[in-house]
Amino acid sequence: MEWIKKYVLTRTCLGCALGIIGGYAYYYFIGCNSGSCPITSNPYISMIYGALVGGILLYKPLKKSVSESNTMNENTKHQ
Repeated sequence: MEWIKKYVLTRTCLGCALGIIGGYAYYYFIGCNSGSCPITSNPYISMIYGALVGGILLYKPLKKSVSESNTMNENTKHQ
């Protein structure tokens, strides 16, 4: 069960890292020069926004399998 938590955390951190890279790339190549765009005019805000979006997109909790949930229910009944 511990490896599942590590997998979800690793996947979420990978999404954040890719989002940071994507946020900076968006700022660098497309960004707003006038300063009137709140997200794309500042590289730090753009990277934070990218990290949030990337983390949310790659966050996917794993569901328990049917056999695991049945085993857990049987164990609690016998106690």
